[in-house]
Amino acid sequence: MKRLLFVSALALFSATAFGQDAANKLILDQYQKEKEKSDKSIDDAKATAKAAYWMDRAKTYESIALQATELDSSAAKTAMDAYKKVIELDVTKKGQPGKSSKEAESILKGEEGTQLFNAFVKQGAEKYQSQNLEGALEMFQLAQEINKKDTLASLYGGIAAQSLDKKSEAIAQFEKYAENGGTDPSVYYGLSQLYRAEDKFDMALASLNKGLERSPDNKDLKAEIVNIYLASGKEDQAINELKALTEKDPNNIQNILNLAILYDNTSSKLNQKIKEVDSKLSQGTSKVSSLNKDLETEKGTIEVFDGEVKRITGLLKKQPKSADLKRQLADVTAKKKEAVESVASLEKQIAEAKEAAKGNDTAALEKELAELKAKQKTAVSEAVASYKKALVVEPNNYDALYNLGAFYFNEAVQLKSEVDNMNMTDYQKRGKEIEGRVCGRFKKAKPYFEKAVQAKDEEEAKEALENATNIIAQLEGKGIVCVEE
Repeated sequence: MKRLLFVSALALFSATAFGQDAANKLILDQYQKEKEKSDKSIDDAKATAKAAYWMDRAKTYESIALQATELDSSAAKTAMDAYKKVIELDVTKKGQPGKSSKEAESILKGEEGTQLFNAFVKQGAEKYQSQNLEGALEMFQLAQEINKKDTLASLYGGIAAQSLDKKSEAIAQFEKYAENGGTDPSVYYGLSQLYRAEDKFDMALASLNKGLERSPDNKDLKAEIVNIYLASGKEDQAINELKALTEKDPNNIQNILNLAILYDNTSSKLNQKIKEVDSKLSQGTSKVSSLNKDLETEKGTIEVFDGEVKRITGLLKKQPKSADLKRQLADVTAKKKEAVESVASLEKQIAEAKEAAKGNDTAALEKELAELKAKQKTAVSEAVASYKKALVVEPNNYDALYNLGAFYFNEAVQLKSEVDNMNMTDYQKRGKEIEGRVCGRFKKAKPYFEKAVQAKDEEEAKEALENATNIIAQLEGKGIVCVEE
């Protein structure tokens, strides 16, 4: 999954990481002495029993975190612990917080004029820059304890957690950022990706929509909503979102293309469903009806053969030595036998079809089929219209040219499959008429492939153009008249 990056964050990391270069050496030496003094007294029971010692220690380490971080990269944490110790020790005889305790409480709450929050953010950024990601995350989390309403620490905390591949913590950090009113659209995009990776599509959409509330015109967030809908199998919602985007920005070629592809894919899926419903219907009354027609034809053929047998037998009584009549009788008898066997086979198929059709609601299937065909017709129309709209915006757009050519090419292949599945009788009735339409579809596809090759020398387009050209030549070679619809 793509990592979330923030230029502003990285800039801060760099500035804070190398800010110590400008520190005055005398000040650095002074902090070093104060640190050593405080650390030496940590084992002095008399000193550590006083709130004043802990306040001095807290101030010293806070200053180190802000101005002399190379002395202790976790000085802010030591300062926080010291401030907590002040609150514990500085209590009046009445059990009320003393002056130092109140000051420490103010600092730990991040009240105006205090700097401990900034100390944690600064040292967290420095740890991140030095690749100490665990340390950075801890610093950003502690900063949030001081200022629960701030967005800076939660933003950087989320980045650090994501870098550590701690997805649940990254989500928690970015959600805090959002809850506190953060406006950076990159955060909402990244948060949606974290949810998407866990197949939590509703949460991903909620993140994107929250981001759009704060950045209404952000194109990346709008486009990602479409992607989430697609990933979750909600093509209709994706289409609606893309339609809205194309209406708002009619010259955005990518949105128009995506919409066309969506309609194209929808058409393909609907076509597959149509085949499935057709298959179910073919197991029902429609197949039984077709088989019954064939059965009646075969029975009629038997009656004809019976008549011929009777006629030839009568002639043989008059000409018992006629070899030709004997041959005719044997031929007709053999054909009658084939017809009888065909009748038996058809009767078996009818019985099997009736058994397979049990439980099928034919009326419901026919209604479903009609609805699917209507939806597919709309999807086809919208796909073609969108591809053509894309070519108005950008006439030499390879994707639009190739996809539109492929659209007509695939229609031709589908029509051709009808011809391939015809028996001789059906082909004689309407085979050439359908082949004319097949040829016409390939002819519609050809110029788009030609322009696609001109726009970009891609092998897929050249191969498609060659196939279309060869098939057209084969059909015209058979005397087929191409019909473009």
